[in-house]
Amino acid sequence: MNLTRALGSVGGLTLASRILGLVRDSLFARFIGASFASDAFLIAFRLPNMFRALFAEGAFSAAFIPMFNKKVAEKGGGMAAGLAFAEDALSVLLPVLIVMTIVMEIFAWPITWALSGGFRDVAPYQFAFAVTLSRITLPYLLLISLVSLLGGILNSMQKFWVNAAAPILLNLTLIAALLFFHEADPLLTARNQAIAVSVSGGLQLLWLWLACLRNGVNLKPRLPRLTPEVKRLLALIGPAAAGAGAVQINLVISTALAASLLAEGSVSYIYYADRLNQLPLGLIGIGLGTVLLPTISRQLGGGQEAEAMVTQNRGMELALFFTLPATVALIVCGVPIVAALFQHGKFTPTDTIATAQALAAFSIGLPAYILIKVLTPGYYARADTKTPVRYAMIAIAVNLVLNLALIVPLKQMGPPLATALASLVNLGLLYRTLAQRGHFVPDAQLRRRVWRLAGAALLMGVVMYFLNDRFTPYILGPSLTRWAAMMALVAIGGLVYIVACFVLRAYLPSDLRAVLWRRGKTPTKKAP
Repeated sequence: MNLTRALGSVGGLTLASRILGLVRDSLFARFIGASFASDAFLIAFRLPNMFRALFAEGAFSAAFIPMFNKKVAEKGGGMAAGLAFAEDALSVLLPVLIVMTIVMEIFAWPITWALSGGFRDVAPYQFAFAVTLSRITLPYLLLISLVSLLGGILNSMQKFWVNAAAPILLNLTLIAALLFFHEADPLLTARNQAIAVSVSGGLQLLWLWLACLRNGVNLKPRLPRLTPEVKRLLALIGPAAAGAGAVQINLVISTALAASLLAEGSVSYIYYADRLNQLPLGLIGIGLGTVLLPTISRQLGGGQEAEAMVTQNRGMELALFFTLPATVALIVCGVPIVAALFQHGKFTPTDTIATAQALAAFSIGLPAYILIKVLTPGYYARADTKTPVRYAMIAIAVNLVLNLALIVPLKQMGPPLATALASLVNLGLLYRTLAQRGHFVPDAQLRRRVWRLAGAALLMGVVMYFLNDRFTPYILGPSLTRWAAMMALVAIGGLVYIVACFVLRAYLPSDLRAVLWRRGKTPTKKAP
């Protein structure tokens, strides 16, 4: 399988989802702004969103896909054996998820308090409203977990695009709710958004179920059977959740501290900044993680250690190629990007500055967020979930300490900076251990290119810094003008980066021709 082509399939659909996500957030800023209403919804959405990231994009896939592929690859097994394992997993997971959802609905009050720290200076009726929003969004946890099971099967069958398209339904549903069910009172608009979250979970489950049927997968309900394979799956999910979800857990901690210690709207500043930070993370990190795990697990299952090493090297190279310029752009051009997307309606210039500051802090850790997605498949494909979880726990502890140290002096910049630094610690630990075990060794091509890619990104940043003021009048214009100006700014930055890559010989024209026209071949001409 060609890594670039597979990543392009996933990345293209993820790009569509993320663009719709930006449209959704722009409408959210217009109709709700940065206020208690937005803070309350974002707290209610934090837990379901974390489960989506942990299960649909992390823990369940990390544990399920290698086991599913192993059952399929076993002699005398085939797809029938894999699907039998999936039915066993569903028979146990479904009742567990139902019970868990009911329990969380009952204890929505303490859950909301834990996620928000009780908020800061809010009336009892306001906190009760936040609890109501949490209860409305909690069914999404059950639905998205079932989506991740079906998506894991399709990913194992190399039907990556189907699962990658599912989040588009979430964004379309929330956009429709904002356009057709917004109210003059932001609290009512926030309530309608919460309803739309759970509706979107049902739509995503329907989409994946129909796709499975089209591909000959029809999981039949059966009485729960705790087979040895299911026991192993359950044993792997917990550690994988913490290992894959360190960033998400850090964000939960950051959000709770911001809600309890900072002024109203701070949760929203961090959310809007995180959404922009998540754009490259979603396009590159999640796409690479989705493709790398089943690829590496198949290669290792077939005894192809050398091929797995090459796959991971090229994955890191692709990650750096896209991540380094994104990091520089979000730091240098944070204010015009935030203003273009969000500064209208109830979102003020003051909100723009505060959000851009949080974005710059988040972006420092962007390479780490994405490279973690590249390195963790090297553990999961070898059925090692304990090491990533141990390092994730260290990162969470670092994040908590840094949050407490930075949140008061740096305000809304403190939690994002703490999250970024904690992710760098996590990345360093993961890389060191893989290298010590001999499971990842940077090859000559990667070592040559990494510093040249960094140099090209810095050159791009210098050019974009001087372009900011020239684009400001257009960024604050009418909607179409501001979006066009922002895309032009990004396009110019991208062009400068590509030219800088060629000049510094980080990438050569022959490399791009190989990707675009040879499709299934690996570029043979390397940078000197």
